[in-house]
Amino acid sequence: MTVTPLRRALTVLAVATLAVASAPAVPAAAEPDPKALTWTVQPASPTGPDQRRWVNASLDPGQTVTEHLAVRNFSRTAVAFSLKAADGYLTDKGRFNMLPSDRQSVDAGTWIDVQGRVTVGPNATAVVPFTITVPTGATPGDHPAGIAATVTSSGGTVNVESRVGFRVMVRVNGTAQAALAVQDLSATYTPSWNPFAGGTVRVRYTLENDGNVWVGGTSRVTVYDLFGRTDHDATSQVEELLPGGRRQIESRADDVWAPGRVRTTVSTSPILLGDAQPGAELRQVSATVTTWAVPWAQLALLGLLAALLLGLRAVVRLRRRRLAGLLARARQEGRQEAQDSVLVGGAPAGAEPDPGDAPR
Repeated sequence: MTVTPLRRALTVLAVATLAVASAPAVPAAAEPDPKALTWTVQPASPTGPDQRRWVNASLDPGQTVTEHLAVRNFSRTAVAFSLKAADGYLTDKGRFNMLPSDRQSVDAGTWIDVQGRVTVGPNATAVVPFTITVPTGATPGDHPAGIAATVTSSGGTVNVESRVGFRVMVRVNGTAQAALAVQDLSATYTPSWNPFAGGTVRVRYTLENDGNVWVGGTSRVTVYDLFGRTDHDATSQVEELLPGGRRQIESRADDVWAPGRVRTTVSTSPILLGDAQPGAELRQVSATVTTWAVPWAQLALLGLLAALLLGLRAVVRLRRRRLAGLLARARQEGRQEAQDSVLVGGAPAGAEPDPGDAPR
């Protein structure tokens, strides 16, 4: 059989078409998935990461300082990170966080100047400098901020930003004032239904950092009874609060014997956190609230005892009256029997007979 050139060309074209159809498709390059990436960001020196957890900077108004951060990429591919700074705050659970990208910073987050992006190779570390510049009109005290390395991925119509960072605490030198104000103080008394046990006083209040520095401290709850005696005295630690921060606290005092007025006092003692500040003003604050305690179980027990005493007294009186009646009845019966014996038996024994009564 002779293969013509035309038939040979058609055969080669068919084989090439089948090869292209069966070849696997090459996937298009996609942006890295933040869930598959692992990285850390921490304070650093110009040569690499140091042992600090965050940056503390005490500066005068108008002063500038240069710091460094280290971004370490634990992934198998190079990643381009965005570097961002923003104002910092504490969440309701007491964890430090920084404002999201869609919220505008107005304080220390605007004092930090850092390059916008950095690309870090696989299993590599990049050290990046940044500066902190305090405005000339900055108020004394602590100004929290945060700086983070972020990766943004698009999920449909929503962009998801994943970030890892650390806090930057900027203290503007000047007069430091620390105070933990007690607000919205309330106390309620719940009696025990056991007449031989005291009740419970539940205390609720809000602590607010009324100073200009980052503080912790102690909170002391004292409960006084009607006569001014202390029934409960407990001290608890106050977690960190940034200037203007608030935290609600609940406490309870058990086994309180306080019929009538109950006076509850909450006193606070702040402790300065961060760098030491010579001449800092640490102001103690206290607040008092009064409530009324009604010991229903004890009152019910007293009522029962009073009823028992009254009932016992009534029984004793009834028995006395009954005994007196029986004695009076016995005396009456005795007198009646004596009179009857005189009427039936004649003259009493020992009496002289009347001569006129002799037989004739």
